[in-house]
Amino acid sequence: MSIKYIVREGISGIKRTKLAASTSIFSLFVAVLLLGVLTRIGFNVYSQAMSIKELVEVEVFLLDVDDRTMDQIRQQITQEELVLETTYISKDSASAIMREEFGAGVEELAELNFLPASYRLSVNTDAGAESIETMVSRLQNIRGVDEVEYNAALLRVMESNLNTFTLVGGGIGILILLAALVLVYNTIRLTIYAKRDLIRAMKLVGATHKFIRSPFIVEGILQGVIAGLLAVLSVFFIFELAIPYYLTDLGVLEWPFGRWYFLAGAMLLLSMLMGWWGSRWAARRFIKETYISE
Repeated sequence: MSIKYIVREGISGIKRTKLAASTSIFSLFVAVLLLGVLTRIGFNVYSQAMSIKELVEVEVFLLDVDDRTMDQIRQQITQEELVLETTYISKDSASAIMREEFGAGVEELAELNFLPASYRLSVNTDAGAESIETMVSRLQNIRGVDEVEYNAALLRVMESNLNTFTLVGGGIGILILLAALVLVYNTIRLTIYAKRDLIRAMKLVGATHKFIRSPFIVEGILQGVIAGLLAVLSVFFIFELAIPYYLTDLGVLEWPFGRWYFLAGAMLLLSMLMGWWGSRWAARRFIKETYISE
């Protein structure tokens, strides 16, 4: 099988059906561009949400207990799998924190030293609000614990918003991919139809299905490469030039995983895979079943 022939025929297929190929490339370009934009925005939304979730803390307020009971409480707290870090806040420390947060106006109250001692817990918020609330219920039942404070509402809102964003973004992404894939499929089908007589002749002289399909698959991959490169360049223009210039208050959005080439490479690879899949789908179906049937 001649690689040169396959590549040449793949390129000629794009030239032969310019309008259909241009439509396919444009559709792939728009699809990959939108997915790239959604991915970068989604990554930043997720990063901000995780930063806010990390601020969620559980505070266990203690009754006036002896040192032995306090150690037992600490041991029971540290045995909880969701607890990442435990910080003890004594009565004096609690009064100092109140002075720092509310200023000199509370000096007299702070001197009364009426605030209880507590344990401030850093927890694994990835476990979800329900798991943390179950843990809070267990902590509340420990002997010597007066009250447990936990901002469940904030975590539930964050989880709900992230789930909604993921579902909506994923649904839009799937619809975009399917639309682009169908257009690639139709483009390759038109190319096959235009070469139906040549395909029949090749079949008569003994050409295999794989040999006949290869140029059409190459054509789809080339469409994906062109569309992917255009989409990557557009993402750079949007996020590195347009947004910083026109939306200065928004700031610079981070690249996923801190490097531009992760997203750029994923976009280009996705575009190529979509071109390959759509062309392979059309070539396998129409070459084998329709235009070369005897």
